[in-house]
Amino acid sequence: MSLSIGIVGLPNVGKSTLFTALTKKQAEAANYPFCTIEPNVGLVKVPDQRLNALAEISKPEKIIPTVIEFVDIAGLVKGASEGEGLGNKFLSHIRECDAICEVVRQFEDTNIIHVANKIDPDFDRETIHLELALADAATVEKRLLKAAGEAKTGNKEALKIKELLERMKAELERGGAIRNLSFNEEEAVFVKSLCLITAKPLMYVLNVNDKDNEARHAWNDGSVIAIDAKLEAEIASLPEEEQAAYIQELGLKESGLDRLIRAGYELLGLITFFTTGKDETRAWTVRRGAKAPEAAGVIHTDFIKGFVRAEVINWQDFVQAGSEVEAKAKGLMRTEGKEYEMKDGDVCNFLINR
Repeated sequence: MSLSIGIVGLPNVGKSTLFTALTKKQAEAANYPFCTIEPNVGLVKVPDQRLNALAEISKPEKIIPTVIEFVDIAGLVKGASEGEGLGNKFLSHIRECDAICEVVRQFEDTNIIHVANKIDPDFDRETIHLELALADAATVEKRLLKAAGEAKTGNKEALKIKELLERMKAELERGGAIRNLSFNEEEAVFVKSLCLITAKPLMYVLNVNDKDNEARHAWNDGSVIAIDAKLEAEIASLPEEEQAAYIQELGLKESGLDRLIRAGYELLGLITFFTTGKDETRAWTVRRGAKAPEAAGVIHTDFIKGFVRAEVINWQDFVQAGSEVEAKAKGLMRTEGKEYEMKDGDVCNFLINR
């Protein structure tokens, strides 16, 4: 399952620094706007101690975590919706992502210029919000013109679409976002086809100084995580075995990146299930609410059609039992059919009719 989170924000707020820390892949980070033109893309491991706990039991040859794709998108500026600062190209990259991580600058640094020459997180957020809303409004208006023409013929489907688009247009004109609206199943399919940016789930990263690691801003349209991107990049540059010690030395329970990655995973509405054995212990990703055949299909698409049943056990029960054999002997592993809704932390064996 390939799902991506686009990292957006004004120029020089720390997007590329954060991306570098996340992926340990050097994205260019320079002290001038538009140093990033094409988006950098990196796959990031989702930290999960459950995977290690299962591996301690199974002693596999390989341990494979689940991943999220992060996309470092170049800085947006006022007027991006009208093409300013290569805005149209940047906006198209955002449309291709499944969710948005907006980086907002709180840190002070006279060596790093701000495009507005002031540090004002609310201003940054409002500027980005306006540009994304204007871009969506243009998309909705264009589609509305078409729907209005079709509705004149009395086409009932066109009338429904016209009314839906008018509701969306009104929300955007109020300064809102499409994610604020509720849609039925049929409407949701249509809205998704428009690839609207403000319909995507949103979270904020408040980029702070290391001495000021509290998020002083809270916005009701997305969760806010305070992170010192520069410090996180320093931590990520260390050998993996040294990172935990350094994090502890800083008086932190975990890195800010781990918090961010998990928050991104939750933002996408994802859960993790596991398979484990001598060959590999592996984490897999499915959307919350997925049924067992869909989970099996993540492993191999042919497994959906051939699904017979699943043997399922909670990961903690598996670890406490000490082995799959012992778990079955204690009656902890149960059999589930096609209607079983997957739970976060399930350990599964899928029985497939080949």
